[in-house]
Amino acid sequence: MVFLGITDLGINLPVLLGQTLSFLLLFFVLKAFVYKPILTILDERRERIREGLSAAERARSESAEASRAAADALDAARREGAGIVEQARIVGQRLQEEARQDAGRQAEALITRAQQEIQLERDAAIAELRREFADLTIRAAEKVIGQSLDATAHQRLIQSALEDSSFQSRN
Repeated sequence: MVFLGITDLGINLPVLLGQTLSFLLLFFVLKAFVYKPILTILDERRERIREGLSAAERARSESAEASRAAADALDAARREGAGIVEQARIVGQRLQEEARQDAGRQAEALITRAQQEIQLERDAAIAELRREFADLTIRAAEKVIGQSLDATAHQRLIQSALEDSSFQSRN
């Protein structure tokens, strides 16, 4: 008997069968009521983790794209700033050149005006000298002649004296 050899080993066959049936019954009950919900929860959690990783990857790529876009915008802003600085430099040079030219024109105008004023003062001084010379000439002539001359005679004497003098030729 086969059963005798098993009992010699200390195995009680009805207890073994009862425990096996209990184990199988417990296994099917646990599988139906515990393992399936746990597996469902684990599957859902696995899906959420996968979605989270996917979202993290998308966020990382979007962040990299945003960083590239920001770097491109920064480079464009730098180029634009350099262009603005260059334009400002050109405008500054142009304004400086215009100021130089304006100062040159003003200096030339001042020089011309000063020359004109000098010429007017020279002409006035010459006219004053002529009047004084004419007065001196008339007084000298009156003293020499001993009489007073009329206006036409005065003019004739002045013209004659001026023509004879070297003063007329320098003017």
